[in-house]
Amino acid sequence: MDWPIAEVARMSGVTARTLRHYDERGLLTPARIGANGHRHYGQSQLLRLQQILVLRALGVGLQEIARILSEGVDEVEALQGHHRRLLAERDRLDALAATVSRTITELEQSRKDGIPMTINRPENLFEGVTPSHYEDNMADFPELAEVLARRAAGMSQADADAAHRARTAQMIRLAELMAAGHPADAEPVRAEIDAQYQALTELRPVTAEEFRAIGRACVDNGAWRTAYETIAPGLAGFQRDAIDSYAVNRLA
Repeated sequence: MDWPIAEVARMSGVTARTLRHYDERGLLTPARIGANGHRHYGQSQLLRLQQILVLRALGVGLQEIARILSEGVDEVEALQGHHRRLLAERDRLDALAATVSRTITELEQSRKDGIPMTINRPENLFEGVTPSHYEDNMADFPELAEVLARRAAGMSQADADAAHRARTAQMIRLAELMAAGHPADAEPVRAEIDAQYQALTELRPVTAEEFRAIGRACVDNGAWRTAYETIAPGLAGFQRDAIDSYAVNRLA
C-alpha cells in the first residue's frame, strides 16, 4: 500500500512543497511516481519521513540529517537515539518555560512596584535557550535557508549564541506587547515587526508575500510554533497576524 503526496502532507503536517524539497535533496525519494507525475510514498518512506521530522524538531539541519540517514543505522537503534534526544529536549523546554515564567513574575512585580526591573544575572534570561528552533527550520524557504546557512558558517560560536539570544529577547518583547493588550497592528508591535523585516532584508530582498508566508510558518511549522508557544501561549498566531498586518500596510 502507498499514499499520494497530498495524503502524506495531510498526515505529517508538512507541505507537499516540503516533501518535494526533501526529494530534491535526496532525503526522501518516493516509492513511485504515477503516470500523472504525482509522488506516492510507502511505509518505509513514512518511517523515513518520521525520522526526518523528528530530527528537524530537534533542530538538526538538512545537511546533517542527510549524513545521519546515509549511515544506515538500524531503525530501532535510530529511534532509540531520537527518543533520548526528545527527552533531553523536553527537559530543555521545561527549563525554558521556567525561565520565561520567572521573567514574567519579575516584570509584573516591577510594574506593580512602579520601578524598572533590575537584572542581576542577565544569563538567567537565557536558561534553556538553544539555537535550534529558529533559523534552522527553513525548508519551505530554501533560498533564504541557503543564505542563512552561509551566514552561520562564517559565524563564531559566540556570535551564533549572541544572535540566538537576541532572537529570543525579540520574541519576549513581542510577548510582552501581546500580554499588555496591544493588537497585532498596533504601532509598538509594528515597530518590532519592522526590525524583523529589516534584519531579513539585510540577507536578501524579501517580498511582501514571502514575508507573509514566513509569518504563516510561525503557526504552520511545528518547530517554530513550539518555540513561540513556549514563550507565551498564542504568540505564534500573534506573530503571524502582526507580520500579515505589516506586509499589507507597509509593504503592499
